[in-house]
Amino acid sequence: MLRKPTKTVFVGMSGGVDSSVSAYLLKEAGYNVVGVFIKVWQPEGFPCTAKEDRLDAMRVAAQLEIPFLTLDLEEEYKKGVIDYMLEEYKIGNTPNPDVMCNREVKFGAFLDFALKHGADYIATGHYALVKKNGDVYEMHVSKDTEKDQTYFLWTLGQPQLSHVLFPIGHLEKKDVRLIAEKAKLYTAPKRDSQGLCFVGTISFKDLLKQELSPKSGGVLNKNGEIIGTHDGAMLYTLGERHGFTITHKTPHDDAFFVVERDIEKNTITVSTEKPQTKPETEIKLRAFHTTEGIINDAKVSVRLRYRQALIQARLVQNKNDAVVILEEASLPVSGQSAVIYNTNGTKVLGGGIIV
Repeated sequence: MLRKPTKTVFVGMSGGVDSSVSAYLLKEAGYNVVGVFIKVWQPEGFPCTAKEDRLDAMRVAAQLEIPFLTLDLEEEYKKGVIDYMLEEYKIGNTPNPDVMCNREVKFGAFLDFALKHGADYIATGHYALVKKNGDVYEMHVSKDTEKDQTYFLWTLGQPQLSHVLFPIGHLEKKDVRLIAEKAKLYTAPKRDSQGLCFVGTISFKDLLKQELSPKSGGVLNKNGEIIGTHDGAMLYTLGERHGFTITHKTPHDDAFFVVERDIEKNTITVSTEKPQTKPETEIKLRAFHTTEGIINDAKVSVRLRYRQALIQARLVQNKNDAVVILEEASLPVSGQSAVIYNTNGTKVLGGGIIV
């Protein structure tokens, strides 16, 4: 009998335990595994762990006796993630850079590179599942619902899902740790990374100040009178109570909250009363994308923020835009992602960016 050819998988190895175990499980399953560390743009003057992370990934690759590559996607990351994020902040939105990192870098440029260099699949350490239903590839939530990352993966469609493996999606985090310990992987005790995709924990305000050089402006009271100064209207969110200076204040004043922003005039308005934001039931989405095909006038569930509870809704799709009508009012944030699931919240149907 002829032996079935071995499938080749390029594994995105970040130097963390999840991607390390992903590579380990794939090799154990008989795949031809190639470890790939993705090099991205790093802001100057901020803490950077890229060198240490690459070294950790290389050590695990050596333990597993698999080839190891470094892929330079600095330009793609800067343009597709950082520049996008900065442009959104300029117009007063609060973007989700991790969504764009997955679309442009991990399942964009990395996938393209892998397929061009002989890979059948790419794999990452995301907590998500891909299931094939007939000729359709579906994305489902992971077994570990606390760690589930499908919220950040809604931009993936059939071209990506047909070439993607999520080796730890069927496991809980504690089991991933246990596998790493039993296999004596170098990264077994390493703590999970937090913050911006690839860059880690940084101050968004400091990054915006460095990259955009916002101008200081006036702090207004509710009568429109200047009572202080701020570092740039784009740097503040509604309800924020720090980072600006009140020059016209008495010792008896309570704390001030940002209640309005005018990005064009570069002013913020403050009050001693917290902003009263009205919950909405109808939310418009731009850049709408479906995982499997057209969805229109369908009952769905929606997640408006990562780890936020699902809300039952009705979806109406119109080309690249869509509207979700929520059964219970919520507070959407412009620039964030609204991710569409089936009614029981187990399968991703698509998503869009909140207008």
